[in-house]
Amino acid sequence: MALRAYLRGEVIEDFADGLLTRREALHRLVVLGLTVPAAGAALVACSSDDDAQPQTTEGGDSTASSPTTTASVTAESITFAAPSGEATAAYASAAEPKGAVLVVHENRGLTPHFPDLVGRLAADGYAALAVDLLSPEGGTDSFADPAGVPGALGAAPLERLIGDLQAGIGELQRRWPDLGIAAMGFCFGGGMVWNLLNVGEPRLAAAVPFYGPAPADADFSGARAAVLGIYAGNDTRVNETRPTAEAALQAAELTYEIKTFEGADHAFFNDTGARYNAPAATEAYADVLAWFDRYLV
Repeated sequence: MALRAYLRGEVIEDFADGLLTRREALHRLVVLGLTVPAAGAALVACSSDDDAQPQTTEGGDSTASSPTTTASVTAESITFAAPSGEATAAYASAAEPKGAVLVVHENRGLTPHFPDLVGRLAADGYAALAVDLLSPEGGTDSFADPAGVPGALGAAPLERLIGDLQAGIGELQRRWPDLGIAAMGFCFGGGMVWNLLNVGEPRLAAAVPFYGPAPADADFSGARAAVLGIYAGNDTRVNETRPTAEAALQAAELTYEIKTFEGADHAFFNDTGARYNAPAATEAYADVLAWFDRYLV
């Protein structure tokens, strides 16, 4: 699935679910490169109240839930060299970590949910780092208009995004040279994890893409990671790419497991979002820790 097409689909899905007004959905689609008539046509089959106040999904503020765990270490902001320039990231670590984890954010950028997740992983015994993939644009917080974040990610060359994530792996490796390294990502970030496998990133011992779109040309033959693919049962759009991902995993003869949480929606893990599903998120996080304990330690 092409990156920009996926990001546009996210907007349309949020509009259809009542999470965006028509006006805001049109604005975001135009930022993502559609003309106003084309954006209107994309929304014509959907219905929403233009005056409704939408909830926020994928990293925005929401009163929908409580976090899946209270244990956390406070993440710090760090910088390191990346192909696109100086990269900013959230980082936290256990005193003696048993593995290292690259966390890849959603299409809303490095929102507060991700430093929190980095801290949770540190509390559970890992070193974790989440790269702000908008570092070349000044960072996620530099965008006054939230619609500009997915627009900027959609405009960024895939090679740049992958290069900066690989630099994040390098930073973890520099800090903890003897540890196994995993990557986990969500929505857009899940797609980036699949893309890391697609370029044959050899340093990953494990990978956990959450409801991420698999690349149409998926070929994981250069990878060696043990992969736990997590999907939401109601996430029809992303689930259409699941057979492509699984076929590529089988062809590459990688160790893998595919788990689908029936009844859960896209972005169910994000405890600051409108689609948060506490039982599914709690179970998925336990699955992730068990996977890392098996393949990183």
